[in-house]
Amino acid sequence: MYLADETWPELEDYFADESLALVPLGSTEQHGPHLPLATDHLIAEAFAREAADRTGTLCTPTINVGVSPHHKQFHGTMWADAPTFRDYVESVTRNLAYHGIDRVVYVNAHGGNVDHLREVGRRLRDDETLYAIEWMWDESIPELVDDLFAQNGPHGGPKETAMIQHLRPELVREDRLDDARDGGVSDVNAAGTVKHGSRTFYDAIDNTENGVLGDQTDATAAKGEELFDAAVDQLCQLCGWLDAQAFEDLMPKSHV
Repeated sequence: MYLADETWPELEDYFADESLALVPLGSTEQHGPHLPLATDHLIAEAFAREAADRTGTLCTPTINVGVSPHHKQFHGTMWADAPTFRDYVESVTRNLAYHGIDRVVYVNAHGGNVDHLREVGRRLRDDETLYAIEWMWDESIPELVDDLFAQNGPHGGPKETAMIQHLRPELVREDRLDDARDGGVSDVNAAGTVKHGSRTFYDAIDNTENGVLGDQTDATAAKGEELFDAAVDQLCQLCGWLDAQAFEDLMPKSHV
């Protein structure tokens, strides 16, 4: 069920019987010469909507701009300052709590959002408003990602390329896959920016001239479909597990 498509009486029925919601989040940031800036939020919304359809869970509108200042040197990248992002996500989540939701999955597809979503989840749990957790699609199926790609790349690599080839093939610049691979680096270690155990980089451009890592030519729509099916199954299982928990068991344990 997609919240924005429903009328308020229809949503009244959902809130009366259910307590779980999915909130998709991504970014609007560079993903190299071959993928659209929408990559992350397209992926997040696809997972959230598919899982909502399969499980009957409520899916909210997508938060399309995330914490992306590390991509700011690339044209068009948008970002929210971290404190603003956290406060906004918390406010949106408290909206859901007001309507009776007491558990939320942040369906996230942007690594820059992870720590901030965890912080928001802690705030909401500590004051016992609700229980919110972050889910990242590729982290739910790490073995499959490693099996499918020799150099999967943490950003704009073949795993994200394959996903967009599957979800929105018309947005992939297939004629630029070689350029993406040859103008980027295989991984962060190849960039030489980790010195004596310290990550000396702050921005993506410090590591890669064209903004991406990995071997994008290794991506196919068929691999993207395999990744999508496997990860959405994990998300549905997470929804089932979370829905089955007693609320008091999700709250902080008492100390003394």
